[in-house]
Amino acid sequence: MELRLHKNARTTPAVRAEIAASTEGVSALARRYGVGRVTVRKWTHRADPMDRSHTAHRLQTTMNSAQETIAVYLRRHFLLPLDDLLAVVREFLCPEVSRSGLDRCLRRHGVGNLRDLLPKEAKAPRKAFKTYEPGFLHLDVKYLPQMADEKKQRYLFVAIDRATRWVYLEVKEDKTAKSASAFLKNLSQVCPVRSRKLLTDNGKEFVSSPVTNRPAASMSSINCARRWRLSTA
Repeated sequence: MELRLHKNARTTPAVRAEIAASTEGVSALARRYGVGRVTVRKWTHRADPMDRSHTAHRLQTTMNSAQETIAVYLRRHFLLPLDDLLAVVREFLCPEVSRSGLDRCLRRHGVGNLRDLLPKEAKAPRKAFKTYEPGFLHLDVKYLPQMADEKKQRYLFVAIDRATRWVYLEVKEDKTAKSASAFLKNLSQVCPVRSRKLLTDNGKEFVSSPVTNRPAASMSSINCARRWRLSTA
């Protein structure tokens, strides 16, 4: 077994075990092993003679747990490169986050390497990539984990343009038709391209109710989304 000791360690695990098992006084043990009294007291009260990790128990991060959850979701679900994800996080979640800080966050959650997230399929004859025109928007709703200081669960509404990879997101208190309508209305005001197609997972907040046959998200919001105009800022 490989033995790893701190570079400044003055004792070995065998010496530490002897100190812990000894009944001699602190001063006598310090003289015998040539270490300080603080070292003797430390290993006298330790059950394990091995060095502990020097990594901080609580990492000093810019983003909180909820923001990290959203960033990891965007990375895993939409396969955004680091720089694209950084722009989204700074715009909607945490303006102070750095590129290196976001990269460390992704690595901690196991999504640091984008290639590992790509679906692994059997090799097939090469085909041309399907191209999308700007305006093909994919809409999705994600359950966010409830934080300790929150009374209920929240929801992440996300829209991404398949051609330009432009992303817009909002965090809502619920995923009702009213929240979906508000999301679509705000989306129509900030989207830089004209809407050509909206793709959803047929969630009840976006589709018609089979009982009342009434649209979940109001038709005014849908029509508003269809009338998006090209913005040439």
